[in-house]
Amino acid sequence: MNQPTTESERPVSGAPVPGRAWLMLALATIGFAVNFWAWALLSPLGPRFKDSLDLSSFQQSLLVAVPVVVGSLGRIPVGALTDRFGGRVMFPIVSAVTIVPVLYLGLAGHSSLAALLIGGFFLGIGGTAFAVGVPFVNAWFPPERRGLAIGVFGAGMGGTAISALTTVKLVNAHSMSTPFLITAAVLAVYAVAAALLLRDAPGRTVPTEPLGRRLAATARLGITWQASALYAVAFGGYVAFSVYLPTYLKTGYGLTQADAANRMAGFVLLAVAMRPIGGWLSDRLGPVRVLAASLTVVAAGAVAQSFTPPLAPAGTIAFLAMAGALGAGSGATFALVALLTPANKVGSVTGVVGAAGGLGGFVPPLVMGSLYGEYGSYAVGLVLLAVVAAAALGYTLTGVRSAVQGGDRAPRTGRGRRQRSAHTTA
Repeated sequence: MNQPTTESERPVSGAPVPGRAWLMLALATIGFAVNFWAWALLSPLGPRFKDSLDLSSFQQSLLVAVPVVVGSLGRIPVGALTDRFGGRVMFPIVSAVTIVPVLYLGLAGHSSLAALLIGGFFLGIGGTAFAVGVPFVNAWFPPERRGLAIGVFGAGMGGTAISALTTVKLVNAHSMSTPFLITAAVLAVYAVAAALLLRDAPGRTVPTEPLGRRLAATARLGITWQASALYAVAFGGYVAFSVYLPTYLKTGYGLTQADAANRMAGFVLLAVAMRPIGGWLSDRLGPVRVLAASLTVVAAGAVAQSFTPPLAPAGTIAFLAMAGALGAGSGATFALVALLTPANKVGSVTGVVGAAGGLGGFVPPLVMGSLYGEYGSYAVGLVLLAVVAAAALGYTLTGVRSAVQGGDRAPRTGRGRRQRSAHTTA
């Protein structure tokens, strides 16, 4: 992991963060957004493919979920490889490799469900960029700024909003291949820029253990599973809505494809804006408090929406409240990771936690599609979301709070007294 190892290189608690760290954060965030833009290309087109290919609700859900599950599971090895090789190497590689499935889908892979599933499988590579960026950014910032820094990086998930706002419009105005060709070009530009400009933090310690041994050690850490459970709900909920909300709004409220995509973009943008705020609040109030508040709002919003209220204003308020809460909860989860994870395992832990978050987003679209096909209603799926959020809230207030207050944290240096106090009282 990119961790400074000498006193002269290690950021001092409370000291200003050097400008170069902010530059690296900006470059990493852009890379995350570009790769997530590619990762989300199929979601806005789901209703179109359903009509043109005569797909069932389950098949449509499977189509948009496949990139999610591949991108999620891929984060585990990519996170471990980032610990070993650094973000300077991994960001350009992930971006360049993602170009291949983007071009395939745009030029040839959209004529049948099988072709779309193959392209979507490899499109999942773009989703692994998250596991590159967290350890890369984490190493550049002192402990008391990591919640904010990783939250800012996490705002790159707004790349899904770019896809939501542009994909359908570009297809309607030009052709099916247009959004894919534009995205491939942007990925190529970023891959070159990242190779030229990205630098790993000074004094990066390169792990020497084999990959399998490092992953086994990661699996033995309590924070790995605590954060995984919470991220599966927080980020998983965000991913599920970002890929399925256009279908939900079109089917449940009769909106046009373009209107549904625009509303999904609003959901995404609010969640993106709240993610760094969740990290910032976690630096000051502690991640447990932020997570507890976020999960409470998600549970309440899901219950309210299960009654299918009118979209204006009640439904819109419920969805936007959940969007803000899921974004803040995602930021708080990785503030918790930065607090409790050993410095040389942040990439590996991020890979596992990121995989859990993505898998958390894989299951709900399939469940929602199946339940709607069976009952003609989304109410049961939303009630299930409320139950899961309530269970995560209970776990946060018991097991996770105990881990933070009980001193079950990684040994670190340069941690300010202010930050220690804030977290232990969470």
